[in-house]
Amino acid sequence: MVSDLGFQFFHPIEVRYRDVDAQRHVNSATYFTYMEQARAKYLQALGLWSGEDFEAIGIILAEQSCTYRKAFRYGQVVEVGVRVSRLGHKSFEVSYSLREQASGEEYARGRTVLVAYDYRRGQSVPIPEAWRQILARHEGLVPGDPANRKEADDDED
Repeated sequence: MVSDLGFQFFHPIEVRYRDVDAQRHVNSATYFTYMEQARAKYLQALGLWSGEDFEAIGIILAEQSCTYRKAFRYGQVVEVGVRVSRLGHKSFEVSYSLREQASGEEYARGRTVLVAYDYRRGQSVPIPEAWRQILARHEGLVPGDPANRKEADDDED
């Protein structure tokens, strides 16, 4: 199923008691945990990571943001949509839609920038070609198409 925002992958997460703060809604920092969990499941679903060896994943988080629209509450099921929205040379952008599963209403949107990273050498590397092909195929992106990249892609070095 493809959503109206182009999401093909969704991961459900039930709001746990520990996720709720004194204001009786999901704490803002927890949204990043939801995005992280859904991102891990997305990578596993595409066969890019086994979920076991954290050094083997070969990516590192460079940037993250979240726009909050409505508060989740205890017991609701959050449906997190995940998609790669940009492929650069060494980095890629992941977009998220956090929705209430029962109604489909979007409560938040998120964005992360992930950088291909060699943990042994401690430096960024080009996105592996196998990853690039899998991500592009899944998301309907055309590898090498400038429309998939920022004009001034600062990860070219």
